[in-house]
Formats: sequence, C-alpha cells, structure tokens
Amino acid sequence: MLIATAPQEARVRARIAELEERLGDPTDESNEVSYTRLLEADEAAEISGPGERILDELVLNADFVPRAHGGRLERIDTLVRVMRQVFRRDVSLGLGYGVTSFMAGVNVWTAGTEAQRERLARLMLDGGKVSVAYHELAHGNDFVRNEFEARPAPDGSYLLNGAKQVINNADRAGAWVLFSRTSPAPGSRSHSVFLAERAGLDTDSYRVLPRYGAVGVRGCHLSGLDFTDTPVPASALVGETGKGVELALKAFQITRSAVPGMALGAADTSLRTVVRFALGRQLYRKSVMEIPHARATLSGAFLDLLICDSLSLAATRAVHLLPEETSVYAAATKYLVPKVLNDAMHELSIVLGARFYVREGEFGIFQKHLRDLPVLSLGHAGSAACQATIIPQLSRLARRAWFSGDPAPDALFQPRGDLPDIPFDRLTLASGRDGLSASLVAAVDELPSGSPEERAVHGLALKMMDELRQLQEASLTLAPENRTALASPATFALADRYAVLLAAASVIGVWRQAAGGDDPFLADPAWLAAALHRLARRLGQQPPDLPGSADARVHEEVLRRFHRRSSYDLYDTPLAG
Repeated sequence: MLIATAPQEARVRARIAELEERLGDPTDESNEVSYTRLLEADEAAEISGPGERILDELVLNADFVPRAHGGRLERIDTLVRVMRQVFRRDVSLGLGYGVTSFMAGVNVWTAGTEAQRERLARLMLDGGKVSVAYHELAHGNDFVRNEFEARPAPDGSYLLNGAKQVINNADRAGAWVLFSRTSPAPGSRSHSVFLAERAGLDTDSYRVLPRYGAVGVRGCHLSGLDFTDTPVPASALVGETGKGVELALKAFQITRSAVPGMALGAADTSLRTVVRFALGRQLYRKSVMEIPHARATLSGAFLDLLICDSLSLAATRAVHLLPEETSVYAAATKYLVPKVLNDAMHELSIVLGARFYVREGEFGIFQKHLRDLPVLSLGHAGSAACQATIIPQLSRLARRAWFSGDPAPDALFQPRGDLPDIPFDRLTLASGRDGLSASLVAAVDELPSGSPEERAVHGLALKMMDELRQLQEASLTLAPENRTALASPATFALADRYAVLLAAASVIGVWRQAAGGDDPFLADPAWLAAALHRLARRLGQQPPDLPGSADARVHEEVLRRFHRRSSYDLYDTPLAG
C-alpha cells in the first residue's frame, strides 16, 4: 500500500516534479518521449510505448485510486495538476494510458461494494486498464434509450447482450464498466451499471470489435464490444438495480470537472510553441512578437488558460466543498473549457501561419494538439449534453439561489489549499444552490477601486452582475418545454451565458484569494481586468478599453514564463523544457 504522510501540497509538488524529471524535456531530440518521437507514434496511430513504460514505472494508475484503497487519489484538483504534465506532451498518452480508467473507476468508488473497490484497486495498481462503456452510436448521449442489456437469469446472475461502440482501450482493458438496460420499461429506472472483469468471462460469448480510425488522438485504441448471452455474476452489479442513470450522472460530476482541466497541459504547450515561433520569426523587418495583433493573440491565449484554470479549480474543489452543487459547475466546466481552449488554438494557428499545417519538426506538436483537443469536447458527454444538464436547473437557481444565496467558501478559490476527502456519497443530481454565482454578487461591493486596473475590474464586475440579473429574468420566464433537453436554441444560449458568468465568478474569487499573497502576478489586478474584459466580449458586451498597463503586464508575464520555463496556468509550475 502507498502511504503518504507529507502535507497535500507538498505531495502533489513532489509528484509533478517526479513526472517532469522522468518524462524529461520534450524538445530534446534524444528524449525517447520527445515531441518528435510522440509525433512518430501518432503518425503510426500508436500510443507511445516508451511513454507508457515510464508511466508504468511511476505507477500512474495509483493517482486514479483513492488512498483508502492503496492509491494516491485524495483530491480532484491535484489529480488534474498531475495529469497536465502528461497532457502537455500527448493527449493520446493521457487518455490512452489511464484517464479512461479514472472515468470507469469513479463509478465503482461512488457506488461499488467494498469487494468491488478492492478488486478494481488491485487491478489498476498492478498496471491494468479499465474501460467505461456508456454510449451506443444509435442513441448518442440519450442514455435512457440504450439497448445493450443485462438480462436477469434464473440463478441470480445476468446475461449481457448487445454491442457498445467507440470504447477507449476496450481491447486492452482487464475490466469494463458497462451501462446496461435491466428492464424493458421506458424511463430512467431501466438501467444499471456492471463491472465485468475480463478474466472471468466466457471468451466464446463476446468479441472485441475492430478498431476505429480517428482524426484526433490517433494513438488511442478506440473499438467496441459485442456480447451474446455472456454471463456475469450478481456481484458484478455496481450499486442498485435501476440506478444506472443516477450513478452515471454522479460520476460525470467528477469526470466533467476534472478532464477539461487536464487538457490545459496541451494548450500550454501550444501557446509555448507559438511564443517560440513569434520570438524567432522575422517578418516586415521585425519579430512576429513585435506585431501588435500577434502579441495581443498570445496574451489572449494566456488569459484563456487562466480563465479555464480558474473555472476548473472552482469545479474540482467544489466536489470536496460543495458536493451538492457540483452538478451544474461540472457541466459548465465540461462545456466551456474545451470551447475556450479550441477557440484559443484557432487564434494561435493564425499567428503560426503556414507552419500550422506542418505535422513534423519544431512546430508539428501544435498541429497534433489542435487535432487532439476537440475530442475532449465529446468524450462521454458532448457540449450539448452538458448544456442539457444545466438547462433544467436554470429556473430553480433563478428562484432560489441567484442574489439570495450564501457565497462559496474562500477555500473554493485557493489553488494550493488543503481539502477534505472526496465525498462520493454526498454527490446529488441538483440542489437549487449556487455559491459560486453568489460569490460574484458579494464581490462587487468589496472590490477595491483605487488604481486604473482596479477601477476597470469593478466596472466589469458590475456588468457581470447585471448580466446575471438579465439571466435570472430570462430563466424565470422559461416555458415548461424550455426546461428540458429539447429546449429552444435561445435556451441553450442561456446555458452558455451562465457558464461564462461562472468563469467570471471564478477568476474574481481566485484573484481575491491571491491578493497579498506570494505570487505577484496573480495578486495583480491587471490580469483580472484583462480576463474579465475577455469574458465580457464573449458575452457580446462592448466594454471600454483597458488601461494600457494591464495589457503590458499580461504580455510581460507571457514572456517571463516562456523564458523561465514555467506553466501558463495558475500554478506557474517549473517545466522540463
């Protein structure tokens, strides 16, 4: 059993440093997991063998297993930070090695028996992989219409019948978590979740389907499973019969919160790649970095990473601190973060110009990340599915929470603050409370307004609060048909606006906790003003121009972190190359 006694922050810093040291400088051509080698593996549609070997040696699977069962998992936000070090090199390696096992395992950690948890923990700690199968291509994210079934047998066991498609690592997994129909009746009580361990299955009654080719994450093993009366014991049932939809939605609250934040690693590398290009490329007798549009684009991408990390931080820490409220924060994070990162990547590609099309060499990694990142918008729940999670809660939040609820605790916005254990048993599907939005409202009266940057922050925060008021009015008047997944496009737009406001509340919360701290950049109102200005424009507002000092401060930090080799997120983490 892996026993850790150091404080939480010390443990995660040591883990990140260990990963960075073993994975090495990805720009070093002699490194077996350099960008060049990773691109070669991608061209061959294979996951990096040396990369997986290194992660095996580091027992990365332990980071997906709770400490109570012998692993290292104690906090969702720190897991995100660890996985960024893998994702910044290769999204395929991050997903293909173990994030799918994390997605599968959360179901068992949430509702499994002690025996199931122990067996799954042992499989993962021994280096095994686990796949999760929610989807069927015929039904997409409409889980309640899924046809794959686990039919009860007279002896108390179940018989698996049907096919699941597009499963990561289906061919390599030692166990599969299967979302299965256990009743022919319509509705959400007709499905259950099963943990099918490969070693105990009748090999003549199921088959692994052929592998799919993919545009992004080409190295991942995406295939499917087809079962014909495959028996599994009664002990394979995870949780209660008929509670499959509820369990899946609870598991999503953790995975939707976590996975988008991991992807910041790939966006970090992409920004770093374009900064290197801009500093070294001469155009019109000056460097690309000296061109105002290019400089503004790089600063904007940096701000996008800080915005996404702030929202990811609030969502992952809410799992521990506000588990009853996590459903809507997780969905907003899974919806907005990939969207913002993909937009940033598109803007960066314009600066890179023709080099963007190159699939090899110094800038080839950018093209790979650009292909890989959109996969995270899909995963086990696409953007529209996340909006559909938010929409039914808008009217309730408008009535019960906005402008009347208690603000979130300060700890929600403290990147390095300790957290209690993950309360898997306290996750709920909806609560009618929203401490994150309440924090936005509460902050408006408490924000300083002395310097030009602080005055800009205060004015932008007032605009955000006014936007929340308009959102409240619109949500209160939603017709019944617009409170479901079949809502109008205008209602989906309300969910988009709400996600942006949660991001605004998050960046304000992070800055307020950083003020007076030991990170001079995060304590500076310049980045907050620039981030809120960017979010206001995303909402369609036309805010006044920022003080020139704010843009200059952000640009200065872009260069400082590039030359210092530190991450472009909230943590300013030292990087190997």
